[in-house]
Amino acid sequence: MMGQLPAGQNQLFYELCIDDYVPQDHLLRQIDPFLDLNQLRQYLSTYYSHTGRPSIDPELMIRMLIIGYCFGIRSERRLCEEVQLNLAYRWFCHLGLEDEVPDHSTFSKNRHGRFRDSDAFRHLFETVLQRCMKEGLVKGEGFATDASIIKADAHRQRRMPGEAAIDWGDPTQATRPVREYLSALEQTNTPHQHAPKAISLTDPLSSWISRGGMASFGYSTNYLIDIDAGIIMDVEASPINRIAEVNTTQKMIDRVEERFDVKPQRLLGDMAYGAAPMLDWLVDKKHIEPHVPVWDKSDGSADTFGRADFTWDSQADHYQCPGGKLLRRRQRNFRKPDITKANTILYRASKMDCDVCEYKPQCCPNTPHRKIARSIYEVSRDVARAITQSPAYTQSIKDRKKVEILFAHLKRILKLNRLRLRGMTGANDEFILAATAQNLRRMATLCSQPPPLTG
Repeated sequence: MMGQLPAGQNQLFYELCIDDYVPQDHLLRQIDPFLDLNQLRQYLSTYYSHTGRPSIDPELMIRMLIIGYCFGIRSERRLCEEVQLNLAYRWFCHLGLEDEVPDHSTFSKNRHGRFRDSDAFRHLFETVLQRCMKEGLVKGEGFATDASIIKADAHRQRRMPGEAAIDWGDPTQATRPVREYLSALEQTNTPHQHAPKAISLTDPLSSWISRGGMASFGYSTNYLIDIDAGIIMDVEASPINRIAEVNTTQKMIDRVEERFDVKPQRLLGDMAYGAAPMLDWLVDKKHIEPHVPVWDKSDGSADTFGRADFTWDSQADHYQCPGGKLLRRRQRNFRKPDITKANTILYRASKMDCDVCEYKPQCCPNTPHRKIARSIYEVSRDVARAITQSPAYTQSIKDRKKVEILFAHLKRILKLNRLRLRGMTGANDEFILAATAQNLRRMATLCSQPPPLTG
């Protein structure tokens, strides 16, 4: 017999418990035991007035933001609608059926106010990270670092050439990203050495990037992860350039050591982190093994000699070429220092030796004599070269891919392939919240007990 729905939904009283309607294997039920926000109210207490109308509970807003970043809900207006209708979301936010959901404008006022002033999102991220460490998910033996490009909320047609003089008008009447850009210029008080190719009129701090046939503005999100379980140890936004990303990695390593007393034995990274100053910072100052390929352009080609074909004598401070001749740092004594602006020392062969050498067509066919630029950090570079020949480096290449997996998860699952907030602080807020959601999801997957079998 064909069934039929009841005609009316006019029952006056209902007796139900929201907890009964949330599945045991739901992601939010697995995350909830690991999310402790008891210290958040105390942390934000100085940023609230003791008088006036009671405000929205900050724990409620944080829980709603975590839902949005865990499930890829990019719009806060839509997030409020989803929490209004979804029982699991209401259960996670500790809301009853009759409790009101905050308006979407509340998030903007708190984000640009007390949340940003107190650095509440960074506090939330570190609280979750401490729980990960308590659960034994952070081994601290090896860290991996990398950066990925996220598009900014800025149209590429609203741009000006980097060399152009732009009139931003009255700073007090400008938008928040423009005020942040002008404030950064006042703090540095130095002109740009290399003007950017284009500047966005909407988000001036974003970087103009052209890759894969597409040009747009964007930011770099920098991850520092523990390779044992893929837990994100730190995250930071930066401009899209190699120097800024390397400096950000140094900042993250120092911050993790300062706040959690954790310093890795080895750091994994690609060739972007193989510049000589970075390798010297790791080896000489931090005593961390750099499992990083060396940034080196002196290897030569198939038809000419590279620097590896020359023998270095540290005691005598010279190179010896394949023909047995010496390359010295100076043939005569000069008062000027022989260290170049690129922090290198030039070792030159004698022109008379090169003129009669049989290897000149293979050594220096287009120059009168051979010269080699040796970095002042060459000792640290040699340490990194030796590590790349070890069996441990082969495993490090595989472990380094865990950062790329997190970036793919960030863009495809959490839907963070384009930012909603503008400015460096807005990008940093989004990256921190997304990294917090990824750590919570990873901790729930690795530490949650499976639901009991029935039947």
